[in-house]
Amino acid sequence: MNIEEFRTYCLDKKGVTEEFPFDSKTLVFKVMGKMFALTSLEEVPFRANLKCDPEKAIELRELHDGKIIPGYHMSKVHWNTIYVEKLAPYLVRELIDHSYDLVVAKLTKKLQAQLRDQ
Repeated sequence: MNIEEFRTYCLDKKGVTEEFPFDSKTLVFKVMGKMFALTSLEEVPFRANLKCDPEKAIELRELHDGKIIPGYHMSKVHWNTIYVEKLAPYLVRELIDHSYDLVVAKLTKKLQAQLRDQ
């Protein structure tokens, strides 16, 4: 999966926006204003940070040694950095879905209702 496919997959999800809140090269994807994915537009190899359940994060890091690591510049407990092009596209999609779902589950009931109505 390349960066355009990654971007399209994230933006196809309900309630998602993209922005550059940190600088002009760090692309951030948010659902209802809450971050669930971010990536640099300039770094090679292509990697992304995704939110992850803490227990699952440890398991994924062990299963995909060097391809999934603790979140770069993020909470090492709740975020993973994935080397996107080194992982199967289906797994990248699953990890994006997991991150998105975690964030949606933590939204207020009001925001969850707004998301459902979109």
